[in-house]
Amino acid sequence: MREQATKLALLWPAAVVHAVLTLLLGQIWYHSKLLFAALALIPVALLAQGLAPTPRSSEQAELSKVEEWVLSQGAAESIAPELAAILGLGSDRLPVRVTSFRTTGGISYAFAVSTNPTQKGIVLSALKTISDKTKIYSVGTAWLTDRSGTLRRTIGVDASGARVLPDNSRASEFKNIRAFFLKRLQATSPSNTPLPSPRISATAAGGKKGTK
Repeated sequence: MREQATKLALLWPAAVVHAVLTLLLGQIWYHSKLLFAALALIPVALLAQGLAPTPRSSEQAELSKVEEWVLSQGAAESIAPELAAILGLGSDRLPVRVTSFRTTGGISYAFAVSTNPTQKGIVLSALKTISDKTKIYSVGTAWLTDRSGTLRRTIGVDASGARVLPDNSRASEFKNIRAFFLKRLQATSPSNTPLPSPRISATAAGGKKGTK
């Protein structure tokens, strides 16, 4: 009886160790399965992300098409030196190609592309021409952007001239006019003839009536 008790005493730690090891191995196997399952989902998630549409790139491509359309079909005009300087496009008169459309309320939406190779930029504007007894001037907003459609500068135009505004002050209007020209490009047909654009000039407020 004593010998059996001694054998049981010797076997007991081994049994406990075996049980503990078995439990630990089971836990490791369980967590390993979870880890492999999580790793298996990563490529699927990355693939889904890669297939998701990228509005930014799409919008950039479309705005580039508008730029090409204006360069080929727009009228040759120029932006006054004062406004070009405020826009950060040099201090000289800026040659541009312009396409514009008259909207309700007498406001003209214009899309101007610089043709100066050293001063690249796109100027969008929403201006209304005001005529009183002594002068003709424009009121509205002009935005400097580029092929990516990123807003770079906002300019307010009124009877006193032009001034830089905070970009967030009229960001929604910028998005609207950008979307307007994207839609115009899609709807382009021989029957859609652009209207002459109003002069985008910071000195328009000082001009006499009937003169340009």
